[in-house]
Order: sequence, then structure tokens, then C-alpha cells
Amino acid sequence: MTDVITVENVTKKYGTITVLDHVSIAFKKGNIYGIVGRNGSGKTVLFKSMIGYVKPTSGCIRVNGKEIGKDVDFAENIGVIIENPGFLKNYSGYKNLEYLAGIRKMIGKKEIRESMNLVGLDPDNKKKVGKYSLGMRQRLGIAQAIMENPDILILDEPMNGLDNQGVEDIRNILLQLKEQGKTIVLASHNKEDIELLCDEVFEMDHGKIKMRKDF
Repeated sequence: MTDVITVENVTKKYGTITVLDHVSIAFKKGNIYGIVGRNGSGKTVLFKSMIGYVKPTSGCIRVNGKEIGKDVDFAENIGVIIENPGFLKNYSGYKNLEYLAGIRKMIGKKEIRESMNLVGLDPDNKKKVGKYSLGMRQRLGIAQAIMENPDILILDEPMNGLDNQGVEDIRNILLQLKEQGKTIVLASHNKEDIELLCDEVFEMDHGKIKMRKDF
């Protein structure tokens, strides 16, 4: 299997604070990877760096062979949930996804409806996102991440706010996506999520990769 993401000796500093400390890690096609660690360990900054939202102080990140910040500004063919998904509060879930899909014009109404149905949301529900529960917003964020059928998913706490049924639903979706050959990198504080889903797990501590565990 080929590496679809490679992180080579990446360091990120904010002033005198080192958030990523010479991180090297690679992710192969068709696997689910877990990144675990306490708050402040560097997980979210690593994810943002892989996508292109944050520029490393040094080191190199390649996604599908293209160097982020050199060959492309942002990673291509990638679906993302980082922190709380941001949506327009006065629009319905469907209208939010329709607006976002219109930016790149890769998909139409059919794909939007399919992604919402897959995560358990009714695309015909006119309820405004501002009235959504945390779990519903999280489902909508996952629908957004998968609606353009990306090859890579970067998911920071994808189960956040979901009830037990929601967690089970999203786990099943992620396993289905893995079967389709998607590469999934997720951060979770839930040990059960990590054990059930991940082929490999990396622990971060103080900006460093401390441990690797194969399942």
C-alpha cells in the first residue's frame, strides 16, 4: 500500500512555544489511523498542518504526492472535521451543504441528499442549524466531510456530542468508507472508538509522536 500522507520532520512553533516537535508519520491508503493524546498535545495543529490550514515552521507534508504549501496551498480530495463544524445558523442543514457544495461545484443535489441520509439527517427538514443539537451539528459536519466522496478523511473528535446510537451509526459509516479504500485519520478521547476502528494508533505528547500500536 502506498503512503497517501507523509509528514516529514515537521516542527511548528508559535513564538517560543513548540507545538509540533520534529513529527514524522505516514498514512497508507485504505486504513483507519487513530491519534490520541491529551488536550494541548498537538493533535489539532498536526491535522491543520496536514490540510494546509497551518504552515509548519520547518519540515515537509505531502498529500497524494503533492507538497502542501509548495505544490498546492491546501490538501486536495480530502474531507475534514476540525473542532466544531461551522455552519450558517439561519439556514437548514441541506441549504448549508448546498451552499458549501456550490464553492467547488463537484456535486449536486443527489450527493448532498445521499450524504445527509447516510448520517441520519432528513434533507427535507427545514429546521435551522441554529436550532440543531450538538449531535445533529456533528452529523451534519460528517455529511459535509463525505459528500464530495474524498479519498482521505481527517476527523478531529468525530463522535463529539453524539448519543450511543449516533456513535454506532458513525462507526459503521467509517468502516464502510474504509472498505471502499478511503484513508481515515481520526482523533478521539474515546478508547472504544480507537480500539474498534483503528488499524494503527499513534500517541502524541508535547508535540511528539510517543508511541505506535497496531491493532
